[in-house]
Amino acid sequence: MKEIIKLIRSSSYTIVFTGAGMSTESGLPDFRSKNRGLWTKFNPDELANVHALDSNFEEFTEFYQYRLREIDKYQPHEGHFVLGKWEKEGLINGIITQNVDGFHHDAGNQNVMELHGTFRNFYCNQCKREQVREEYLNGKSQCEYCDGPIRPGIVLFGEMLPEDVFYKAEIETSKADLFIVLGSSLTVTPANMFPMIAHEQGAKLIIVNREATPMDHYADYIVRDKSIKEFLVEVDEGLAP
Repeated sequence: MKEIIKLIRSSSYTIVFTGAGMSTESGLPDFRSKNRGLWTKFNPDELANVHALDSNFEEFTEFYQYRLREIDKYQPHEGHFVLGKWEKEGLINGIITQNVDGFHHDAGNQNVMELHGTFRNFYCNQCKREQVREEYLNGKSQCEYCDGPIRPGIVLFGEMLPEDVFYKAEIETSKADLFIVLGSSLTVTPANMFPMIAHEQGAKLIIVNREATPMDHYADYIVRDKSIKEFLVEVDEGLAP
């Protein structure tokens, strides 16, 4: 841990990459986990698909209103707030995330690249006008301008990742001399390319994850014996003057 603290302190450009493990430590269930209520009420594999907007819109809307209510039961944990603090202090320069819950923004981070979109934003799938999150949660499902379907601003199965966000994440990664992975299995493509880009550009690589990842043999430091929250809090305490 002392070496990791030294690395963070001496790094000139640090990028953090977060996966599902970052959010599950807030209590938020992993979307892919089938041992939860979501799978008894819905079939997410079908309803998280772009085709459901046309073929099963009523249940699509019910599904995402349910997911939004579930997310609203939780909040960022202490580790999220450590990352928000570090960005303000200039210790990290940005966060690339696979998560859609918006917790990094809630915790104060500004430079957040959400590869799979976010539940913070809603818009009309037809005319692209922005919609109000609270109105969607309260039952609004169609646009008042064109009567098109309202949808969350996340990437659905069958859709491309947002090119602008992906391109920005590539640029930020290429600048990094330190790249920290928090709570990702690094098995989902193309998101898992970023640690490799960082490594190939000469950045030091830290992976914090309970399970082994395909990128472990490229890492300079691997942390498996601590939760993400424990890791971030301990490092933050070590960084204190």
